[in-house]
Amino acid sequence: MDVKIEQSWKELLKGEFEKDYFKTLANFVRQEYKTKTVYPPGKDIFKAFDLCPVDNVKVIIIGQDPYHGKGQAHGLCFSVKDGIKIPPSLRNIYKELNDDTGKQIPETGNIEHWAKQGVLMLNATLTVRAGQAGSHQGKGWETFTDTVIKKISEKKSNLVFILWGAYAQKKGKIINPEKHYILKSAHPSPFSAHNGFFGNKHFSKTNKFLKSKGFEEIKW
Repeated sequence: MDVKIEQSWKELLKGEFEKDYFKTLANFVRQEYKTKTVYPPGKDIFKAFDLCPVDNVKVIIIGQDPYHGKGQAHGLCFSVKDGIKIPPSLRNIYKELNDDTGKQIPETGNIEHWAKQGVLMLNATLTVRAGQAGSHQGKGWETFTDTVIKKISEKKSNLVFILWGAYAQKKGKIINPEKHYILKSAHPSPFSAHNGFFGNKHFSKTNKFLKSKGFEEIKW
């Protein structure tokens, strides 16, 4: 089956697209797009990979589900398209970024420029039904994104993994902490941000680590 994903990822994940679970997942997703409103748009399902080829990856942020509101999701965790109201979790991310680095809070919720600098913004589930959070969980996406994390962790060293909240931390258990730098805190959601997300200084810590390894820092 031909999956439209950036070439270096196609190479890294070779064989994955032929596995039974992925074929079942692909059939399910195709049917959903035909019969329901599904986000993100089909062309954006693998956008996180397309904007961040394997050799460019320096940082991985793990999210859970795409946004399920109209026009929000565009294939990158926490990011929304230009012109869309900034969601509460992203607003808190911006607040922490401002407190941590002094960067002015942006007007747009589109953070594609992070991806272009080597931040893989990976949701665990890459599609969702409109208005139904978690509707595509347990269909195979989690197996696929676990493989992504495992393969990139094996291939590279000194990656920064940013794990916000219990879900991301559970998913991050497959990462080798001897080989990579793992940052954990509460989730930026309004329900948990005050329990340790605010003040985590993950943006400056990431850049300090990258600099110490001779990598270019992220211009957040």
